[in-house]
Amino acid sequence: MTDKDRLVPDEGSAAASTTVPAVNVAEDLDQPPRSQWLDVWDQFKSHKGAMLGGALFLLIVLSVYIGPFFWDIDATHIDIRSRNQGPSWAHPFGTDQLGRDMLARMMAGGATSVSVGLTAMLLALFLGSLVGVVAGFFKRLDGPLMRLTDLFLALPLLPLLLVMMLLFREPLNATFGPEQGIFILIVAAIGITSWMPTARIVRGDVLAIKEREFVLAARSIGTTNTKLISRHILPNVLSPIMVSATLGIATAIITESALSFLGLGFPPDFPTWGRLLFDATDYLQQYPERVFWPGMAISLTVLSVNYLGDGLRDALDPRIRGR
Repeated sequence: MTDKDRLVPDEGSAAASTTVPAVNVAEDLDQPPRSQWLDVWDQFKSHKGAMLGGALFLLIVLSVYIGPFFWDIDATHIDIRSRNQGPSWAHPFGTDQLGRDMLARMMAGGATSVSVGLTAMLLALFLGSLVGVVAGFFKRLDGPLMRLTDLFLALPLLPLLLVMMLLFREPLNATFGPEQGIFILIVAAIGITSWMPTARIVRGDVLAIKEREFVLAARSIGTTNTKLISRHILPNVLSPIMVSATLGIATAIITESALSFLGLGFPPDFPTWGRLLFDATDYLQQYPERVFWPGMAISLTVLSVNYLGDGLRDALDPRIRGR
């Protein structure tokens, strides 16, 4: 083979190598831009545990809030002649030692427990997001706020809650009444003692986001700190905030149930799932189903919320989305 033959490429191979498949560019341009939330929803749908957990949590919420409209038996109605009855058509979950319908008490207790969980979660989310954003954005406040967070993390949770119950229970009951007072106290106690993980997570994300190019560009054109936080920082930390919100519901429900089980929660005639467990411990051997129903409700609610948070974390994380 001569040098000329080496320098001249084969015509057939050249034609084959330079052939480019035709692409219908006009058809791609005609398609509307895909929303980011659709990608999040597609990723969330692929998580079977999250879909099952979301459906179960929605079913529980609808049961405890809408169920009393269909099951109109009063949860506090006492019928001594019907006490300690097993499951029947009139009382599907049986009755307690005072003849009160357990299904009605489960619905009323669930509404209280879920309301406490949601309200306490919102309070903890607000405090944690506020501390995390301020600590991550303003360097001079980072040290004091994080040391405050470490201080709260070092405090023993349950003894602190017990002290708060003993100190503020009577004043709040005298001001707002026994039911509303204890509701405010439990929500405030749980929210004040559970904001620290959210603050740490949000602070870490803010530290990374505030050095991104779009934030530096916005700062270079004179954007104020308030607008930087509201328009550029907060929308990009919604992912950890939403995940913390779902997990915070489970933590608040468990904490409220523990306080009610210890007898420091709502009054005896005001049912919650934890209070039903506490009342059923004296009849555990004779009527074990009284412990089973509220225990299963707490477990299923916490499990469904945890799966829901797991799915939201995967769906909102762009590094995982699309796998």
